[in-house]
Amino acid sequence: MNTLYASDLAHLSRREFLKFAAGGLAGLFALPFLDRYARWERLNAPPGESAVRMGRSVDDTLEVFDRPSFSGELKKAYWRDLVFDIDEVVIGDEKPIHNRVWYHLKGEGYAHSGKLQPVELKLNPVVRSLPAQGQLAEVSVPYTDTLVNYNRPEKIAYRLYYSTLHWVMGVADDAQGQAWYKVWDDKFKKYFYARAEHLRLLQPADVAPLAEDVPMDARRIEIWLRDQIVIAYENDEPALITRAATGGKFIEGDYTTPRGVYITNRKRPSRHMASEDLAAPNSYDLPGVPWVSYITGGGISFHGTYWHNDFGKPRSHGCINLSPEAARWVYRWTHPAVPFDQATWIDDFGTQVRVI
Repeated sequence: MNTLYASDLAHLSRREFLKFAAGGLAGLFALPFLDRYARWERLNAPPGESAVRMGRSVDDTLEVFDRPSFSGELKKAYWRDLVFDIDEVVIGDEKPIHNRVWYHLKGEGYAHSGKLQPVELKLNPVVRSLPAQGQLAEVSVPYTDTLVNYNRPEKIAYRLYYSTLHWVMGVADDAQGQAWYKVWDDKFKKYFYARAEHLRLLQPADVAPLAEDVPMDARRIEIWLRDQIVIAYENDEPALITRAATGGKFIEGDYTTPRGVYITNRKRPSRHMASEDLAAPNSYDLPGVPWVSYITGGGISFHGTYWHNDFGKPRSHGCINLSPEAARWVYRWTHPAVPFDQATWIDDFGTQVRVI
């Protein structure tokens, strides 16, 4: 579990919350896993962050053990982009302390959650009539391969992953009658084509502002670098607490998220993030990064993350990595509100963010 919302926190007294905060909040995130009934209730919850039924391996090596521990017996090792059924979520050994959540892969064994992206497989009806400015769409399957030309299946452009967002500009059918959405790449200014049933077109309700009755000056966000926690407050009460992965130190440089006070005055629902030099070590090329809320002119932002599920330790190039669900909440809750049909939005005001 990466995120706690106001409803999850309602039963806690202020004293209890402060107690967990003083301890780094690690125990707070373990609450839903403390008994077996709660684990199964979580697995059978409605789709969304609270229901983990399938996982996609996001690492070149996914290790599966006989128990939820890296000191357990290694049973098998798998590779990237395999999809597994998950039938139980458990808390494992004390290490790694930042993320003790393990998934039981049906018929296989236990794998650490950090290397598995929770996914679903949902096919969608094809929409033939699209607005001239395009419409935002979310990948609703573990992954889908896009094509440069929908009549040339050997010419793959990008593999798009579950929960990524893309602007759909049109629809076409190939020679076999398969429908393809025409997708705009905002980084390289090109089009490619994705299987239409693999993308869910978003509706205004998906991006509607949250907590409209709460004044802007009653909202603020704190990013606790030591604990890798993001807390959103309404009138000094926590409305959301979520684990994060902020900027880290790497061989090629120090990318620690800078301390200071910022505002969320620039947003994009989708952004293709890529290194300037894609051939450099530790480069990245990430189309469709969802729910981007910038806090600096240099590009540091909150955003959804699909290339890892290992929140609780620094590992980004300065940004605040969140689960896609938490990033969408931040995008919708912070000011300014972004109109449904806008690919980017800039204003002179925003919600205060303190990096401490």
